[in-house]
Amino acid sequence: MRLPPSSLDGRRPTWAEIDLSSLAHNFRVTKEEVGPGVSVMPAVKADAYGHGAVECARALERAGADWFGVALPEEGARLRDAGVRSPILCLGGFWKGQEELVISRELTPVIFCEESLERLDAAARAAREVVDYHLKVDTGMGRLGVPPGRLESFLDAASGLENARLDGVMTHFAAADDPLKSEFTNGQMRLFERALELVRRRGHNPTWIHQANSAAAHARLQARGNLIRPGGIIYGIWRDSTDRTVPPLDWRPVLSLHTRVVLLKTVPEGAPLGYGCTFVAQRESRIATLPIGYNDGLRRGLSNLGRVIVRGEFAPVVGRISMDLTMIDVTGVEGVEAGDEVIIIGRQGEREITPEEIAASLGTISYEITCGISSRVPRFYV
Repeated sequence: MRLPPSSLDGRRPTWAEIDLSSLAHNFRVTKEEVGPGVSVMPAVKADAYGHGAVECARALERAGADWFGVALPEEGARLRDAGVRSPILCLGGFWKGQEELVISRELTPVIFCEESLERLDAAARAAREVVDYHLKVDTGMGRLGVPPGRLESFLDAASGLENARLDGVMTHFAAADDPLKSEFTNGQMRLFERALELVRRRGHNPTWIHQANSAAAHARLQARGNLIRPGGIIYGIWRDSTDRTVPPLDWRPVLSLHTRVVLLKTVPEGAPLGYGCTFVAQRESRIATLPIGYNDGLRRGLSNLGRVIVRGEFAPVVGRISMDLTMIDVTGVEGVEAGDEVIIIGRQGEREITPEEIAASLGTISYEITCGISSRVPRFYV
């Protein structure tokens, strides 16, 4: 039986473990695949997909990460405050009033409209600095980016600015993980190449050219440019975020989620369990209560649907998952005792539960599962 982390003494026995050696391994195998001419920007936005941005960024920086991708300037500032020195790209740009934060923390913003560019240039001029930015072109994702039809007018405006320098051009794929939408992705790539040609014809000489997320970085050599932006594969989450027609690399799981049995009881046949009495025992049953619930990220949709691992065997979730507690049926698992470790995500013996499995049962994606593990679940870095 695994012992709990010593720092859990006197606390609720529910925790997540982050394997930093697997994180570094995933980075290295990805870096080796794309080769020496392509830099790697791990995405550490959303608290590194729930894994802990500061700790993961430090480990990835030691492993040789060239850049980091965040969604918000606040996320970038937190990394800077923690001592991360690698370049940081703010993928979601910045909000009005954050120009000084971007400049003072040496963050590189993504720009997708003229108004933001003008504000950045004005703030850089006031600070007597020249600030680099990356131009995002919308080639079909439809969220952020300068549409190809407006690119010429954007570049005309950019050419008149002296303190904001276009140093990167990027786009984002909508369906690079789906081989059935390959032609759509090819169309995005063609639009991007035409946009890049126009940028260069207008006198800009960007250092960084990037469009590849996890799926494209792995499956599409021609999409790599000189910088890729892997997300899920860095965290060992790949089954629902890459093109499965292409063999995966040796990506290893990074996060596991654990708890322990706090109470065991025998209930008679016909006993209802949990809110709404949605489960009724079909036999005399041995029921274990776990100190984890939907406020921790164990999704309520897994009620009477999900499963966990205890003593190396699967055990089903029974009744509704509540805010802080969950019940499982261990009638078929021999020898379960109070204090036994229970795996919510991860491996025990020959059994494994992945974020992708949980996501598939809920009709969502694995990223939502790991991002949804709440801050009240302590992370331990191995």
